[in-house]
Formats: sequence, structure tokens, C-alpha cells
Amino acid sequence: MSTLQQFWHSALHFVFYYPLFMSYLWMVGALIFYWKERKDPPFSEPPALAEYPKVAVLVPCFNEGDNAEETISHALGLQYPNFEVIAINDGSKDNTAEVLDRLAGKYEKLRVVHLAQNQGKAMALQAGSLLTDAEYLIGIDGDALLDPHAATWMVRHFLENDGVAAVTGNPRIRTRSTLIGRIQVGEFSSIVGMIKRAQRSFGRLFTVSGVITGFRKSAVHSVGYWSPDMLTEDIDITWKLQREGWDIRFEPNALVWILMPETFSGLWKQRLRWAMGGAQVLLKNIDVLFKPKLNFLWPLMMELILTLVWSYMMLIMAVIWVLHFVIPMGGIGDLVSSPFLPYGTGMLLGATCLLQFALSKWMDSRYEPSLGKNYFWMIWYPFVFWLITITASIVAFPKVLRRGTGQRARWVSPDRGIRIKSES
Repeated sequence: MSTLQQFWHSALHFVFYYPLFMSYLWMVGALIFYWKERKDPPFSEPPALAEYPKVAVLVPCFNEGDNAEETISHALGLQYPNFEVIAINDGSKDNTAEVLDRLAGKYEKLRVVHLAQNQGKAMALQAGSLLTDAEYLIGIDGDALLDPHAATWMVRHFLENDGVAAVTGNPRIRTRSTLIGRIQVGEFSSIVGMIKRAQRSFGRLFTVSGVITGFRKSAVHSVGYWSPDMLTEDIDITWKLQREGWDIRFEPNALVWILMPETFSGLWKQRLRWAMGGAQVLLKNIDVLFKPKLNFLWPLMMELILTLVWSYMMLIMAVIWVLHFVIPMGGIGDLVSSPFLPYGTGMLLGATCLLQFALSKWMDSRYEPSLGKNYFWMIWYPFVFWLITITASIVAFPKVLRRGTGQRARWVSPDRGIRIKSES
């Protein structure tokens, strides 16, 4: 067997078996978590707390004139006895300031802060946290609809253990009028939700959800707050806290309803930003592999590295596969049943994906009973989202290397899809 044939054979094994292995690892970990999760009361009936310390809901807003009132109204609807809402207008160019000021005149629990210039979400969150005397913060996005019981579900973790620095919640998708929107409904259950369950079972989370996370302010203060130069401040703060020994938990009962892109252009911009944020975190935290005291973060770092390698291997395989049709490659055609066509191992991988989707929908039906009707649309996930995710990872890494460090990460108004009312 030639060197090229050996490379292709090894690459095929890695490209197919790596996601297969990770998928079963996620399913096993998620089931372990679910065994404990199912013992909780219904998410609409949170357990009573021994005390109700003050909570501040931080809502950074940039050009959220169309969403601010709905978001603030839901935040003010928390069924929690001791809270305030702080909306931070981060130099918006639309009518966000007028909307927030009008709402502040109506609600005593709402405070509004106006930043003269756009500083980025990280700085907006820090500004809000410094304005409150609350020890517990809940950060949500300016287009998110918070479940009334979310605060109670998250605060219980802080009261149980002084070592808990953050509790990430469970985002649910509102935009589902297109194929892209419907696929994302399943993605947030089968990929996002399942991975968080599995990672929590195995000890550490790769990232909290920036759209809904509760923080212990003293913990955030101890690590220097959110980093203003990171494109994904949620991934960065997760690693900063865990590097300092803080614990981070996942609370699936803490729901929030969010808007997501429903165009390929909007989806690409979002996934590229996520990929660039992941690449930044990789470069910033690669040193954990050389620090035995941080060995609890090694599995997360290795997964991040292997996923990046996997993306580039897919690119190499795609190029070789195309070239072998026009350039003789010494019998490599005998090994090419294609990395992309549903033959052999590809069928196993596809069946595993469907099993993962079914399992996740079963677990998340506790929070969204109608989730099963989106199962059909998930057959398109590997074709649509894998391609976008792989391409974004390939493009992101060199962009981050060129970007360097110290450059402020500022807001870009995303595609919010075709808005419909929450199905909560």
C-alpha cells in the first residue's frame, strides 16, 4: 500500500470514527446526567429555597429597539421575591435608548445604563455587575425571553455549594419558520443540550451559554470579569473560572427562549464568530496541557484540538477525493467510497446521529413536549450544519492568528430570523 493510500486509509478512520466516538460518549454522559435530572420536580414547580438572596438580571443591549420591550417584560416577570433588572444600552444606534428609558419610567425594578460608545458585550456585562449590590447575576441577551422560574432554579446551586461560580441555563429556539430554524430546534437539544449534560457528568463544561447564565459576582471579580477582547466572552469566562478552581453547573430547568438566524448568511456569520471564539480560547489556554494541576481541563482541550484537526482532515480528504477523479493516484480510487456518500461506515454514522437526536428529544421533551415533531427535520443536520461548522472552523483559525490579541470585540447585529411568539 502506497504512502498516499495509507494516509487516506488512516484519515478515513479518524474522520469517521472520531465523531462516532464522541457521539456515543455524549449519549452515555447525557444519560448519566438525566438519571439525576429526572428526579427534579417539573420545571414549572421549582423547589423552595432556604433563602432568596438578591439577584440582578443583566441585559446588555445593542440595537435592540425591536426586542427590548418584550425581553425586559419577561425579565421583570420573574417569580422570584428579590431581584432587579439592569439594562445596559451599549451605544445603540437605533431607538433602544428611548425604549429602555420609557420602560424605566414604568417599572421600579428596572434600572437603565447608557454607555456613550459601543464597548462590546463583555464591558456591558461588567458595567451592569458593578452597578448592583446583588451577589448573584443572571446575564441574558437583549432578545431573550426568560422563564419566570429561571432564577430560582439557578440560585439553588449557589446556595448548595460555595464553590459554584456559574450556572448555565437551557436555551430554547423561538425562530422555527424555516428549515434552518427547525433544524436548530433539534440542534440545541441533540448537540448543545446533550454535550452540556455529558460534560457536566464528566466534570467540566466547555462553555456556558452566553444567552442565559447565572454568575456569582465575587467569582467573576476574582478572575477579572469578562475579557473585552474575546469574540465569545461566554467561552472565555468559563475557562477563566475553571482554571481558578471554580465549579460550573448546567441547569436544564432554567429556560430562556431565543432568536436564531434563519438565513445561510446569518448562520454563517454566527458560526464563524463561534469558531473564532473557540480558536481564541484554544490559543489562550493551550498552556493547560503543560500544567499538571489543571489536568481536569485536559479532556476539554484535547477535544478542542482534535475537532480542529478533524475539520482540516475533512478538507484534505475532500480535496484528494475530487483530485483523484482527474489525477491518477496509484490505486487510491479503490479506497474511495467517498467520505461524503452514505456507504459502509457512513451509514453507521448517520444511524448514530439519528439515535442521538431521538435520545436528546426524549430527554428534552420534559421542557418542550412538542419537540418530537421536529425530529424529521434533523435528517438534514449533517448535510447543512456539518458543512457550515467544518468550513467555519477551517476559516476561523487563520483569521484568529492574523487578528492577534488586544483588539476589542464589539457588537455586530445578528440575523434574528423570522420572529414568532414563544411556544413556552
